[in-house]
Amino acid sequence: MARKSFPILKQLIQQSTNRCFTSSASPRAVTLIPGDGIGPLVTDSVEQVMQAMKAPVYFERYEVRGDMKCIPEEVIDSIKKNKVCLKGGLKTPVGGGVSSLNVQMRKELDLYASIVHCFTLPGLPTRHEDVDIVVIRENTEGEYSGLEHEVVPGVVESLKVITKYCSERIAKFAFEYADVNKRKKVTAVHKANIMKLADGLFLESCREIAAKYPEIQYEEIIVDNCCMQLVSRPEQFDVMVTPNLYGNLIANTAAGIAGGTGVMPGGNVGTDQAVFEQGASAGNVGNEKILKLKKANPVALLLSSAMMLRHLEFPSFADRLETAVRHVIEEGKFRTKDVGGDSTTQEVVDAIIAALD
Repeated sequence: MARKSFPILKQLIQQSTNRCFTSSASPRAVTLIPGDGIGPLVTDSVEQVMQAMKAPVYFERYEVRGDMKCIPEEVIDSIKKNKVCLKGGLKTPVGGGVSSLNVQMRKELDLYASIVHCFTLPGLPTRHEDVDIVVIRENTEGEYSGLEHEVVPGVVESLKVITKYCSERIAKFAFEYADVNKRKKVTAVHKANIMKLADGLFLESCREIAAKYPEIQYEEIIVDNCCMQLVSRPEQFDVMVTPNLYGNLIANTAAGIAGGTGVMPGGNVGTDQAVFEQGASAGNVGNEKILKLKKANPVALLLSSAMMLRHLEFPSFADRLETAVRHVIEEGKFRTKDVGGDSTTQEVVDAIIAALD
């Protein structure tokens, strides 16, 4: 059987070429959701850098808050029209009856693949060196299916849904990613020793897809052992493919090992649309102190916007942005508190703009 291609995937992960893109390239509209808390601060940082680079994009801004009951229809329509969105963090209320707008968006747009790239940056002290892990997470089902009910008072049932279709689709995506990026290994993360049917189906699907890519090493690891291995020997991992909940935990753990959630980029990709945002959990989205001091780290969203530029087929702009970010981090003069400095968001942004080639 011929391998299924993923056109959006190949746009997203294409390597820079010798092709030169200038500001004369046709500008692309991008839906912008500043989000809650520090979201407007870091999305403004992206807008400043894009303007300084004269990148051929313009933003259609929509105000969305995490405490809304649903994402406004005009926002979904904008993303479907533009095919691309840049998004700040949306705060999800804990408990109560308000569902996560982040999950709603993924389901509404069928953004089935979450990609989080966790890698060490030169000049940023970490406990482990040479970390370079890509966590590819199924984004639409599993424990995030939202199927919960109270059976009787004091007893709640929450359903975990795993389907062969979604499991095969995310496995294909992971192996295609590894193949195109010349990655050597894909590791499937599971708990099939306990959830024998649900995670067993996920593993069965991964094995079937792995057989079509004999040139890529395939491994399996139980999720609890995976967490232990991540914090002790993270360099053993390359591409990791996971069901929904495990991927969230693994991506945040890997991000912490590689330098913190404030510097890790990510994107959520579907067949027709892509939404780029901070790769790992935006745990400081509602941090009032960071917001008041204006010291949120803009690096994760800036690197996510570089992924967006490459997805839009503007690789030279992506390269300029990534090179400037890496230079500022390696130089070490301007860093926010979460990565060992005391700079404001604006000071970091100004340094990155000054470092643009």
